[in-house]
Amino acid sequence: MFRHQGNTRTLKHNLSIASLLSFVAGLVNVAGFLAVQKLTTNVTGHFAFFVDEVFKLEPWQGFIYFLYIFFFLLGSFVSNFLVEVVSRISHNYEYIIPVIIESLTLFFSALFGQQLVEENPNILAFCLLFAMGVQNSLVTKISNATVRTTHLTGLFTDLGIELSQLFFYKHKEQKNQLISSIKLRLTIINFFFFGGIIGGVFYAKIGLYVLFIATSLLLLGIIVEDLFLKFLLIKRRLSKKQ
Repeated sequence: MFRHQGNTRTLKHNLSIASLLSFVAGLVNVAGFLAVQKLTTNVTGHFAFFVDEVFKLEPWQGFIYFLYIFFFLLGSFVSNFLVEVVSRISHNYEYIIPVIIESLTLFFSALFGQQLVEENPNILAFCLLFAMGVQNSLVTKISNATVRTTHLTGLFTDLGIELSQLFFYKHKEQKNQLISSIKLRLTIINFFFFGGIIGGVFYAKIGLYVLFIATSLLLLGIIVEDLFLKFLLIKRRLSKKQ
């Protein structure tokens, strides 16, 4: 899910990572909005508000919206920077480090989130945007821009295009590729929606502690993949001995 890239990456790998990360993004999106009334998984709206505040000559509020954009960008930068650095040491862990960074950011956001909401909600928004920047950069690089999980605008655009192409693609190979792409986009949308529902339901009961669910799922994904990799290595060694 995290380690495969390039020609070794299959639809199954993309579906796995899309399911996990889009669920997390949906959960963070709803929990973040309920907590601070700000979008915390993408920056499109923040850019519009930033320009609006600039024209209203409200420099401080404009600067806050600029920081929303900056922290998403910073998360993306840190994620890819770590991938490049770690890849020069070990290819086994180059994508694991950003996931751990995202998990820790969400963990501390859950732990201190309510205090931040009361004292300085913008810091919580910065943290969540940073985490989503890390995630978006990571999954974009892993999947070669096939999977995007933190916002749905582009997904619905691509889905609409591909659904229309079903009427024109006649060759079996082309149609199979198109159906696979549609399946992937529907998976992202459905899990984002499901994550949002879970985020909303549990936020009403436990507040920002709901982010512990996202943290646990990310860490569980790393652990399961690591165990599966070790299982495959053991299986290969045993088959060679035979």
